[in-house]
Amino acid sequence: MKLILGSASPRRKELLAQLGLVPFDVRSPDIDEDPHKAELPRPYCARMAREKAMAVPRTEDEIVLCADTTVALGRRIMGKPVDEKECAEFLLAMSGRRHKVITAVAVAYGDRVWEADVVTTVKMKRLSDVELNSYLNSNDWRGKAGGYGIQGPAGAFIPWIQGSYSAVMGLPVAETATLLMTAGYPVYGDPR
Repeated sequence: MKLILGSASPRRKELLAQLGLVPFDVRSPDIDEDPHKAELPRPYCARMAREKAMAVPRTEDEIVLCADTTVALGRRIMGKPVDEKECAEFLLAMSGRRHKVITAVAVAYGDRVWEADVVTTVKMKRLSDVELNSYLNSNDWRGKAGGYGIQGPAGAFIPWIQGSYSAVMGLPVAETATLLMTAGYPVYGDPR
């Protein structure tokens, strides 16, 4: 069985490496990631992971792992900001408040899909103009849900989380290992 990572995210590849797993191949799915009208963050995130897993082409001996991370402020989905202005809007909305980071994982093998999602509560400190502008100038926000990555410079804005740090980074390691094992992938070596 060959593991295919359905994500171009270097962070997801690094998190898989924590389990000692190196994907046989990396194939990024091409799907429409726009939320449906009135779609809530958690169902949206689960749908994205599932649709990504189903969109990645695979052979009979390949197992596909996909994930999606969504930042939610109440019912509002904060995707990847399109520009610096939208990133500033996201960060200012979260400044001094708690928000949720949802990461959904989907594993596809044969005609089956196994799924899990993890919700982590994150507190962002109140951001000063200097902190906000410095962060925006770093360009670290590009391509990141909610406009930040906890593992980068924005980590200084997060005084605490309740939940999974690896899920906030983009792949909940414990849940991913469980899903892969449930699907029959030998995460901890050949079971024979």
